[in-house]
Amino acid sequence: MQNISLSEFYIIGISRRTNNQKASEDLQQLWGKFIGENIMNKIPDKISSDIYAIYTDYASDHTGDYTTILGCRVNSLEVIPDDMIGRTIPPDTYQLFTAKGTIPASVVKTWEIIWSEPNLNRSYSFDFEVYGEKSQHPESPEVDIYIAVK
Repeated sequence: MQNISLSEFYIIGISRRTNNQKASEDLQQLWGKFIGENIMNKIPDKISSDIYAIYTDYASDHTGDYTTILGCRVNSLEVIPDDMIGRTIPPDTYQLFTAKGTIPASVVKTWEIIWSEPNLNRSYSFDFEVYGEKSQHPESPEVDIYIAVK
């Protein structure tokens, strides 16, 4: 784990309001729509083909409702398709965790570690996972998880 400061960036994608009690079903449906409807190829002005899973609009902490956005990083929010949303992710400091192993099991296990970490001073602003080239490695996939901290 290490702290990283990131500059502002923009995301366009699709979203769903959920909580950790129903996240398994909700996020499976959101991922199904993202892949099944080829959402990534409909996102304008993409910077890369990395997929971001953003967690934001927290009602309280990890036990309350939050919004998940599946999308891609873009150069600007000037053109947002009607059935998508765009968000500005402000500059912030993040604690970096890396989920290693079978996806999604390794990602869920890493989140369980994050939720139980007593010294993690989370800000509950914008947390996110990055599904990039490392996540596609057939023998040892990795997903970086960024947790906003105070």
